Formats: sequence, C-alpha cells, structure tokens
Amino acid sequence: MKRSERLVAMTHFILDQPRTLISLPYFSEKYGAAKSSISEDLGIINKMFQHEGIGYLETISGAAGGVKYIPVFSEDYSRTFVNQLCDRLEDPERLLPGGYLFMSDILGDPETTRNIGRMFASAFRDKGVDVVMTVATKGIPLAYAVASYLNVPVVIARRDPKISEGSTVSINYVSGSTRKIQTMVLTKRSLQEGSRVCIIDDFMKAGGTINGMRNLLKEFNAELAGIGVLAEAEDEEEDRVVEEYLSLVQIVNADDRRSTIEVRPGNLLENI
Repeated sequence: MKRSERLVAMTHFILDQPRTLISLPYFSEKYGAAKSSISEDLGIINKMFQHEGIGYLETISGAAGGVKYIPVFSEDYSRTFVNQLCDRLEDPERLLPGGYLFMSDILGDPETTRNIGRMFASAFRDKGVDVVMTVATKGIPLAYAVASYLNVPVVIARRDPKISEGSTVSINYVSGSTRKIQTMVLTKRSLQEGSRVCIIDDFMKAGGTINGMRNLLKEFNAELAGIGVLAEAEDEEEDRVVEEYLSLVQIVNADDRRSTIEVRPGNLLENI
C-alpha cells in the first residue's frame, strides 16, 4: 500500500472510532508498515486535524498505549457555526405561539445535527461521560449526534411506558412552564448504577423536563456529568429550576404578535 493510500485509510478508520484507543501495532499489522512509518503518518494526520479545526490525536505512551481521536471544534469554527445558526433561527416565520420556535428542519438536517453533536462533545470531553440521556422525541437526534462523538450509548426517557422495554422506573415531575404534573419513565436495563450521564435536550424554557431527567437519575444512583440544550428561552417571568447547563443559542426576544425574534449565542462557546 502506498503511503498516500495508507493515510486515507488510517484517517477514515480514526474518524470512525472517536475516543477509542488504537495501538500502533494494530496499524502496523493492518497496513503492513513499520511502526516508525505509522508514527510519522499519525503525526501528519494529527497536524491536519488541528489545521482543519476538527480535533486532535491524543498520544498515550507505554506498552498498552496508542492514539485516541478527540473530536473538538476550533474556537473560530464554533463561533462561525453558532452565528450562522442564530441567523437561521431569527427568521420570523419560525415563531410559534408561546415564544417557541420551529426547529424541526434543523434537527432533521444531518450536517447541522452532526456539528451540534460535535460541539457538545467538545464541551463535555473531559467529564467522563458514560451515557447520553434525552427525553423523547425531539432531543433524540441531538443525543445520538453527541453520543457518536463521545462514543457512548444513548438512553431515552419516555412519557409513557412501552411493553417492549420490560420493567421501568417512573417518576412524577412538575413541568417548569405549565406547572402541570407529568410522568417520565426509563427502562431498568438501559442505565447501570453509578453511570456518569450527560443530559441533552433540544429546548429549555423553565427546565422542568430536564429537572425530571435529573431526578430520574437518582433512582438509578447515576451521576450527572453535564446538561446541554440546543436553545434556551430567556424569560424573566419564569423561575428556572436548572442552573448549571450549556446552551448553544439563547432566544432573547420572541414576539409572535409583532413577528420579531432575537437569537444570540449561548454559553457553550465559553466552554469549547
């Protein structure tokens, strides 16, 4: 195999295995090259990853060492992406009653969803996340995007139990915006005791749903590693029940009567 061919094959393999330790002997045997050549190849790949602003290779020394691909967006790329997202969300036609926004097209766009997932994965890369958790249904694409870059499984809390999921744990919680009592369930087999969980959701107003997921974790003796939301609504009249979280964008003003909306970057950019 020519070096150019080997570089392409190695890059593809590494990108498909984020945060997975890959030993040099594995590459050496797979591509029939000396370890010294493999080391040089990895140096080239690492340089290009950083140049493109998509992450870096973490080197682990020792007999059981190797390299890990850590997906991280550069600050410039992240800021550009978030500003473009804000511009898209400021379209008055997205306004829905109650200060909500239509975002299904964004959540259904594979490239946008992947970029959002990479940004949250960048922010939570050092939190020791074991599982990404969300609540059905709109947060599911985001949760899988984040989990793919953290290389961890996804668990989904639901409003109603499904017979196909077996035994479940359920809790009642108060919706932060409507102040109504709602139910949330999670199958017993989906989450191991002591897991470090990252909660991901698409939208947060008062934070009642996220607080419900946080309380559900306590039933499994699981630990909260972080909270990420695509969009948060700024509302001085609402008493927010969640304080520590990262948001990609913040909806500052949404007036469906005047057809005006203002969206600005959230606090996630400060943690990339």
